[in-house]
Amino acid sequence: MRLPRSGDELAQLLMQRWRWFLYRVRFHPVTTQHLPRALATLGEYARLMRLDKPVGIWLLLWPTLWALWISADGFPDPKVFLVFVLGVVLMRCAGCVINDYADRGLDPMVERTRDRPLAVGSVSTAEALVLFAILVLSALILVLQLNRLTLLLAVVGAALTVTYPFLKRFFSLPQFYLGVSFGWGIPMAFAAHTESVPRVAWLLLLANITWCAVYDTIYAIVDREDDQKIGVRSTAILFGESDRHIIAALQGLTLLALYLVGRAAGMHGWYAAGLLVGAIFFARHLFMIRDRNRQRCFEAFLNNHYFGMAVFIGIALDYLFRT
Repeated sequence: MRLPRSGDELAQLLMQRWRWFLYRVRFHPVTTQHLPRALATLGEYARLMRLDKPVGIWLLLWPTLWALWISADGFPDPKVFLVFVLGVVLMRCAGCVINDYADRGLDPMVERTRDRPLAVGSVSTAEALVLFAILVLSALILVLQLNRLTLLLAVVGAALTVTYPFLKRFFSLPQFYLGVSFGWGIPMAFAAHTESVPRVAWLLLLANITWCAVYDTIYAIVDREDDQKIGVRSTAILFGESDRHIIAALQGLTLLALYLVGRAAGMHGWYAAGLLVGAIFFARHLFMIRDRNRQRCFEAFLNNHYFGMAVFIGIALDYLFRT
C-alpha cells in the first residue's frame, strides 16, 4: 500500500475511509438486524427499572433531601449530596427490579402490572438478577466514598430493599416496612455528615414511615381487588372500609412528627409554611380518594410527592433566611 505524500492526500484518504465506514455501518446486515433489537432490550431494561415512571425516585429523594439539609444545618457537603442523589436513583431502580423478580408469577394476574417486562417475558429472570446486582454494587461503590458508619447503614438498606418484595406474602402491613426502606437514606445522611444518628434522625424516619404508609395505602387501593384474589397482603385490604379514616390519621401523625422535627432542629416560619402547604396537599388527596375510584386513587398517589417537595422547600428556605 502506497503511503500518502502530502497532507491533502492524507485528508482525502481519511475521508474515503470514513465514507466506507459509514456505508458499512449503514448496510452491514449485523448492524441493521441487531441494533434495533439491542435498543429494544435497553428499553425493556429501562421499563424494568421504572425509568419511565420517575415518581418513585421523587418519593425516595424528598425525605433524603430533608435529612441532608437538616444534618448539615442547611449546607450539605457537595460530595455527600452527589453520592446520595445518585444512590437514590440506583437503589430505586434496584428496588423495582427485585420487586418485579419477586412478583413475576403474580404480575400477570394483576391488571395494572400484567405488561411489565418480566411478566410478559421480554426480560429473563437471569437478566433481571444481573441488572439488580449491578445496580446495588454501583450504589455500594458510591457509599465507599463516605465514612464507615454510612457504609454499614447502606448494607442494612440493601437488605431492606431485597426483603421488602417478599414480605407482602405473609405480612399485612408491608407499607410500613416500605417506609423504613424508602426512608433509610435519612439515618445514612446524618451518619455521612455527623458520623452519628441522633434522635431527630429517627423522628424524621418515623415521619417518613407514616407518610409512606399514606401514599402506598392509596396506591394499594388501586390493586385491592386483584390482591385479594391472588393472596397478596396490604394495608388497603387490612384497613377495609376504614381505609380513608386511617389514612387521615396517618397524615396527622406525619405532620405531628415533622412538627416535632422542626422544634428539635430549631425551625421557624418558613418550615411551618412548608408544613401548612403539605397539609393542604394531604386534604386534597383525601378528597380525591373519597369514592375509592381506582383512577383517582392512582392520581392521588402520583400527586403525593408534592407533599415531600413542600416540606423540603420549607426546610431549605428556613435555613436560607436564618439570621
